[in-house]
Amino acid sequence: MESSVSVTGQAAVLDRSNVDTDAILPKQFMKSVKRTGFGQFAFDEWRYLDAGILGMDCSKRQLNPDFELNQRKYQNASILFTRENFGCGSSREHAPWALSELGFRAIIAISFADIFERNCIKNGIIPITLSASEVDRLMFLVRTSERFIVVVDLAEGLICPQKGEAISFDMNESARKKLLRGGDEIEYTLGFYDEIKEFEERRRQRLPWLSGQ
Repeated sequence: MESSVSVTGQAAVLDRSNVDTDAILPKQFMKSVKRTGFGQFAFDEWRYLDAGILGMDCSKRQLNPDFELNQRKYQNASILFTRENFGCGSSREHAPWALSELGFRAIIAISFADIFERNCIKNGIIPITLSASEVDRLMFLVRTSERFIVVVDLAEGLICPQKGEAISFDMNESARKKLLRGGDEIEYTLGFYDEIKEFEERRRQRLPWLSGQ
């Protein structure tokens, strides 16, 4: 994954609580582990008026005009504001894959489901929690603006809306470092290749029978 020092982009509002992973990406589309091809099916049952089938051409499907994220001003949004317990339900990593491919690089919510939050971090999406009052205020600003730009500065721990004062946020330091550094757990571990190799060599010399010697 790419590092995420900061994100600047159009904000969008999904004013719903307890959005589960089956709503984010319905189970019928989870037939691949390639991490791509899922964005067109994100929020499928809310986003379209017809039932989605894997492999269909979504560009020809009729959008649901009542679904918030289908508003013209939210097209190409990269920052999502939503409510509490976002990403609850089954622990499918396909959900953040779909959101990432849809274009979202930061999600700001009152709370997240634990596993979903970890999966976001693993896939380069910045999950940020704010108080209900702060989310209310920012949602109002987004809704009442034709195009509302927000800067999420992960390095400084700040959300900088185009109107109003910057808002500070807290994040687990380990998670913040992973997002700033980029790369997954395997790439991070390989960064210690020389130290691991040296440790294994010492182990073989000290305990040769463990290696069948």
